[in-house]
Amino acid sequence: MSVQGTAAAPALLWAPAAWVGGRWQAGVLLRAGADGLWAEVRAGVAAPPGAEVLPGPVLPSLVNAHSHAFQRAFVGLAERRDSAHDDFWSWRDRMYGVALRITPAQLRALAAQLYAELLDGGYTQVCEFHYLQHAPDGSRYADPAAMLQALADAAAEVGIGLTLLPVLYERAGFTQPALRDDQRRFATSADEVLALQRAAAGMGALVTAGVAVHSLRAARPASIVALAERSSGPLHVHVAEQTAEVDDCLAATGCRPIDWLARHAPLDARWQLVHATHSVPGEIAAVARAGAGVVLCPGTEANLGDGLADLPGWLAAGVPLSVGSDSQVLRAWPEELRWLEYGQRLALRQRNVAADPGHEPATAARLFERVRAGGAAAAGLPRWGLEPGARADLLLLDASCPGLAGLPASHLLDGLVFAAAARPFARVLVAGRWRWPDDAAVAARAGRAAAVMHQLWAQ
Repeated sequence: MSVQGTAAAPALLWAPAAWVGGRWQAGVLLRAGADGLWAEVRAGVAAPPGAEVLPGPVLPSLVNAHSHAFQRAFVGLAERRDSAHDDFWSWRDRMYGVALRITPAQLRALAAQLYAELLDGGYTQVCEFHYLQHAPDGSRYADPAAMLQALADAAAEVGIGLTLLPVLYERAGFTQPALRDDQRRFATSADEVLALQRAAAGMGALVTAGVAVHSLRAARPASIVALAERSSGPLHVHVAEQTAEVDDCLAATGCRPIDWLARHAPLDARWQLVHATHSVPGEIAAVARAGAGVVLCPGTEANLGDGLADLPGWLAAGVPLSVGSDSQVLRAWPEELRWLEYGQRLALRQRNVAADPGHEPATAARLFERVRAGGAAAAGLPRWGLEPGARADLLLLDASCPGLAGLPASHLLDGLVFAAAARPFARVLVAGRWRWPDDAAVAARAGRAAAVMHQLWAQ
């Protein structure tokens, strides 16, 4: 399914089954208010007169808590090795080649294609960790928020919610006081990030804004603390993605990266630690005490050879979790959850690692519910899911599709994450409006994105 069209749904919807309160419930009435939020969600009722009776079960969409939209142009173009060694750092150097060329108009075209794909993949909100700020030569655009505006315009075209996170980026490494020349488009101070956040906050009805720190290696400690103290909304940071980053942080500061944040940054529920791949138990405990969240990106972490996060440790500590598409090699949340669990199975040589036999024995259900709940804080939203006060978003499942057909209702999430070969979302609702395929718009958008790809790689 490709999404472009839009129409207001009836105020009353009724589903034969829906994921409410962390479990499947039968006969669910959903009433959306004029403000695009759920006004009423009630289970165990018959379909009332005037309600749209949905033809299948529904569940909440998820927040995509970490995205670099411009990296959609790089997908499929870094899967060859021309030297004896290839790792995250060599991938990063090649990725900068895209970052140095893309214009605001090109970014809008690519982001629109990406956001439509994410909507297809079951996300209705995407958090853009945005560090590509300036013109290709490093000079400031007349409108400093031009690249942010391109992302907001793309999201509005597709009809997906957007959390814009302008990024603090000051230096090339712990011992390098300035940026490299190929990082010239990223340069920002804390003041500039705050100004960009203010600009982003007014970019659309479905747009929220927070801030981000690229990483501990890329920002000065005083700037990180100042940004945290002066900003509002969610605050995201790449942390402990690579072992080299951990080693460099230890050498420069005497602390591991997550430990440094726990000791020196005012960690609280606003903070979202992206990747947190390489942690130790004491760091997990410190994050749990602070109430901060962790954003896992299993597809990208696998693609880049980052390693495996301590999923059992984060789950056991009760740390809020969410998932993100990051470099866009995967663009559907069922695939991310599958990779999240399968990586653990391969490493530990066990099955159903994320399950909790004493409380939630279903692996997919436990993962889904944890990332559903954690996505709200990552996006800067007060609620998320099929509950009053949350935005009126949902996914209508096609229970007849391969992988789901014939399963009992209690196992639909298991089938969705571990058996469905296709993305079985028949319809998507965002803020009380249905999004549906529009073949002409889909073809035009795909054509624009393909043209941008040709332009970038012809250079």
